[in-house]
Order: sequence, then structure tokens, then C-alpha cells
Amino acid sequence: MKTVFQSPVEPGFVQDPYPFYDKARAYGDLVYWEDYNKIAAVSHRAVQVLLKDRRFGREVPAELQGPGPAHLAPWLNVEAHSLLEAEPPRHTRLRALVMRAFTSRAIATLEPSIRDLSHSLIDRFPDTPFDLLDAFCTQVPVITICRLLGVPEEMSPDLLRWSHAMVAMYQASRTRETEDTAATAAREFSAFLSNYIEQRRTDPQDDLITRLITAEEDGKKLSHDELVATCILLLNAGHEATVHSLGNGVKTVLQLGIDPRDHAIDGLVEEILRYDPPLHMFTRYAYEEVDLFGHTFKRGDEVALLLGAANRDPSVWAEPNRFDPTRPIVTNTSFGGGLHFCVGAPLARLEMRIALTALFERCPNLRLSADPEYSNTYHFHGLTRLMVQV
Repeated sequence: MKTVFQSPVEPGFVQDPYPFYDKARAYGDLVYWEDYNKIAAVSHRAVQVLLKDRRFGREVPAELQGPGPAHLAPWLNVEAHSLLEAEPPRHTRLRALVMRAFTSRAIATLEPSIRDLSHSLIDRFPDTPFDLLDAFCTQVPVITICRLLGVPEEMSPDLLRWSHAMVAMYQASRTRETEDTAATAAREFSAFLSNYIEQRRTDPQDDLITRLITAEEDGKKLSHDELVATCILLLNAGHEATVHSLGNGVKTVLQLGIDPRDHAIDGLVEEILRYDPPLHMFTRYAYEEVDLFGHTFKRGDEVALLLGAANRDPSVWAEPNRFDPTRPIVTNTSFGGGLHFCVGAPLARLEMRIALTALFERCPNLRLSADPEYSNTYHFHGLTRLMVQV
């Protein structure tokens, strides 16, 4: 297996990781990424297999688990009860309960609200240059997820602050300051949701939090900690990825001079998700000895699944480094796969279809007013800001 070297915080890589992916993929399905001290899957087939192989999972094997540092206790408690970090049988129960509440009907009913929200945000665009990330790309998903859960929209600035602090724990640039900020955010976020959940127990409404409270599977309901962790996960995942999908997509369209109105919206959305996804790495642990792609994984081995590399595999897409909304739609890895396929994928796609259609129909002369830059937040991949002018 080839060893590759690439700092995930090196400025050139942060701005454009795809040349590194191309180089790594040329060595085969798996490489050893020295800077992460772990094996990385870089081909589409390897990433897809590892996402779906039940011999690998998100949960750390029992013998490798520890109490964790005391200063991270609030954040670790949320993680310990999160659907994202669970495996069967716990994952099966949690996901079934979430899916009973997070129904397609509930999502479909949001379509008029998302459309009205998109247009109301566009109505407020100034004539001078402004940050589209802040004015539009962030607002559409965060307000939508607030409405779905039933959380007051005026809380969105706090929700964004808590969310950004908590997900920063997954960044390669993580520091002790990052950890302390994440722990504080987890404590405040959990306290807010605990109080709000108790309100909903005595005053149920037609919202997702109420449905999560009442959802039951085989006589079991979500525990209080599971309720809090699930709401945090849905709030965090419900906007973080969509913000960057919208931002990365608009950036690409404007830089390439593409008129989105010339393309079917479903094809445009899928190509945005494939070409420049918001999340570039998932990790999995081996639960037994497994021989795959010429390598023997031992129990406890951690493997990085590079979604950004898989989505540009030339064995699946012709000229993968070219943005082409007319491509036949082929399953990409941007929403993961297998047991942990993103439960919010239908909502994210709906938001993107509605928001992008409204934006480009209402603002046909939208243009960049400054060069966009990506944040130093790998394994996330999103812009610091997106300065535009109508």
C-alpha cells in the first residue's frame, strides 16, 4: 500500500484538495495517509463498500473506549447518545424512532415554507456587495430546521453559534481552545433543549420535537439524553452541510459562468453535491479481521473514507474534474451510505432545489464581487464567505 503525505491544514490543500485526491487514487483503492496515521479509501468502489459493510462501523470498539478528558464531558455526553455514533442494536432502535418522526410527509409540508422563505430573503438583498452565505445560504436551512423541530426562529443565532462550536471538534485544525468552546456549547445547547423538551411534554405541538417525544418502537421511547442528542444532531446536520452545499454550488456556477436556468434543477443539485461536497471524510472502525482491496484490517483499525475523492473517480464519471449538470445521475457518496445514510438527505435536496431555483430566477445577473476562499476546516469543505452583487 502506498503511503501519501499531505497536511490537511496546508493552505493549498484547503483551497483545492482534488489534485491530492487524484494523485492518491492513482495508487489504488486504499492508501496510507501519513498525516492522519490511518488508511484512507479513495476510490468510489472502496468508499461505497466500506460505507455498507456491516463489519465496519462508527462506534468505537468497546476495548478502545475510555472515559475521555474531563474538560470535554458535556460534548462527549452528547456524542455518546447520538444516532450518528451508534451501531446496531442501539442504532436500529434510535433510527427507527427518528424515522417515525422525520417522515416524508413532514418534509413535504415544508416546501411552501421554504419557497416563501427563499423569496423573502432575496427581497432583502442590498444593491451593494454582500455575503450570500450569511444572507441566504445559512438562513434557508437553519430557519427551515428550526421550523421543522419547532424551535423558535429567533434562537437561530445561538443555534448557529453552538453548532459551529460543536462540529469544529471534527476539524483537522482542532486545538484545546476548540475543545473548551465545544464543551461550553454542548452544555448550553443541551440545557436549552432540555428545557424546551420539557415544555413540549406539557404543551405538545405539531412539530418534530413533539413527534420525537411520542415516538415509540417495540415499547421503547427515546431517553431524555437521546432526545437531546437527536435534536442537536438534527439541528447541526440539518443546516451545516446544506449551507456549504449551497455556497459551494453558487460559487462554482458563478465562477464558470453557467446559467443554471439552462439546466434541470435535479441534475444541477446532484452535480453540485458530487463536484464539491461539504463533507470530505467519514471514518469507520473495523469490528473483525477483514480482507479488502489487498489489505487485512484488524479489529479496531480506523479507516478514513474520502467522499471528495470518491466523487471524482474517473472510473465512474467521465472527466470527473469538469462540472457538468447534464451528466446522467449516478449515486455519489456525499450523504454517506449504508446504515448511516443521512436521514436528512431528502430535506437537503428539497432545500437546494427550491433555494437555487428562486435565487437564479430572481437574480439572473448575480455575480461574484470578491474571490471566494475556503475555510481551514477539513474534513469539512466550505467557504469563509461568498461576496456577491445582484
